[in-house]
This record gives sequence, C-alpha cells and structure tokens, in this order.
Amino acid sequence: MKAYIFPGQGAQFTGMGQDLYESSPKAKELFQQANETLGFDITKIMFEGTADELKETKVTQPAIFLHSTILAEVMGSNFKPDMVAGHSLGEISALVANRTLAFTDGLQLVYKRALAMQKACELEPSTMAAVLGLEDSLVEAICADTPGTVVAANYNCPGQLVISGDINAIGLACEKLKEAGARRALVLPVGGAFHSPLMEPAREELAAAIESTVFTAPACPIYQNVSTFAVTDPSEIKKNLMFQLTAPVKWTQSIQNMIKDGGTQFIEVGPGNVLQGLMRKIDRSVETSKAEI
Repeated sequence: MKAYIFPGQGAQFTGMGQDLYESSPKAKELFQQANETLGFDITKIMFEGTADELKETKVTQPAIFLHSTILAEVMGSNFKPDMVAGHSLGEISALVANRTLAFTDGLQLVYKRALAMQKACELEPSTMAAVLGLEDSLVEAICADTPGTVVAANYNCPGQLVISGDINAIGLACEKLKEAGARRALVLPVGGAFHSPLMEPAREELAAAIESTVFTAPACPIYQNVSTFAVTDPSEIKKNLMFQLTAPVKWTQSIQNMIKDGGTQFIEVGPGNVLQGLMRKIDRSVETSKAEI
C-alpha cells in the first residue's frame, strides 16, 4: 500500500516550487490563485526570497503547504494514496491531498494557523529543544519533574524527541537531560513553544476557523498527529485538527500504525527529505522515496 507523507515547518528553501510553476500550467494557476487568496506575492518570496524571509512563520507555513499540495495535484493519476499523514503543518497538506479540504480552504487555514501561532509566540518567551539518545519515557519523566512549562512535543523517531516550553524550563530540562545521558539536548532556533500548552491562544483562534470550514469524506484514511490511527470521519478529523497545536506530534506512532495497517511504500510530498530520514530510523524495512512529477 502506498502512503504519502507531507513535511512541516523547516523544510523550506529558496527556489521551492519554481520547477512546478515553470513546467505545469495547472501549478502556475494554483500558485497565482494562492497569491490572490493570501493578498501578497508568496510565489516571489518562495522563488527569490532570502532564507530569513522564508523563515517568517506567515511565509514558511503557506509556502510549504503550497509546494506539497501543488506537487500532489500536478502528479495527477500518478498520485494514488492508500493512506496519508502530515508532520504538524503537513497534516493540512495531507487533508487537501486526500480531498478532505478544498485547496483554498486549506491555504486559508494554514495562513490563519501561522498568524495565530505567531501571536501566541509573542505572549510569552518560549522555545523548543531537540533531545537525542534517550528513551521517550525518561524524557517525559524529566519534563514532568521540571518547574515551569515543558512537555514532549514531537516524537520524530526512536531516540529523537523534541521538547517545548517556556525558555527557563527548557534550559533547566536540557541540563537534566544531559545529566541523564542524552547524546544531545539542543535548543532550536524557533520563536515559540509549538505543540505545547503555551499554544492555547492559537488553538482557540484556529479552532474557530476550523469549525467554520467544510470537511468532506476523504479519498483515503489520514493518520493524524493527535490520534495516530486511521481516521476517515470528517467530524473526527476536524476535532483532532483542533487539538493539534497544543498536543504532541506523535509521528513515530503514526508511521508505526501505517506500517501495521499495510503501508509498504512511503513517498514524501513537498520540499526537503527530512521525513525520509525519519522513516529510515523508524523502520528500515519499508521503501521510501520522493514524489516527482
């Protein structure tokens, strides 16, 4: 069974999507539609912008979404998913690709998500840190024992977990994690505590936008970050998406469930190849590749 997986924030690069724009009239039309929907020329930033311009949350999230969803669209009959999943932001890309969301509705949700997250980041100084080489349960226990807000945020692959919280708590937790034998506990260059309780203001704002968006029956199941199991009911998909910003991204568990349910070919759709790398660390026996037109 073919599983298509969609990347999240951090996969952006200058020139992303330009090959699609130049080679496909359908892609060009969708990029132009995106510019009109957003009210600014995001294609110009994607194709010519600096790394700093692309790092702005209000640009990064829609840019990655556009690269992923437009690539899936122009693949046409070659895009035949039996199951999909997306890492954080990538979940909305996956929901457009499996026909749960219309392209424009997905783009508007992504943009509202980005703006809401940016606002939440400004309310309290917060950050994230990557932890390598420890069991998940030990990282969770150290986070629970650390004063302040610090939680497990991204279960990326065995031995790689990202924690999220207020700056002081992250600093203290990193010291404890190193003492406990972590190979690395490295603060990441991000502007906020994504997938933690500190994103509650953003969750509330995004939940209202999700509530007013039409979700239809998908063409194939999605394995969502919050639940990790196959979901096809639009109301359940909607509910899971509402809690995604404050809940951890259970990527390892989602991929393991996809494999258990018959996934044998995992194809990354969008910029970069981060998810292929994680796949190899989760289960080397499954086939991984990059989507191409």
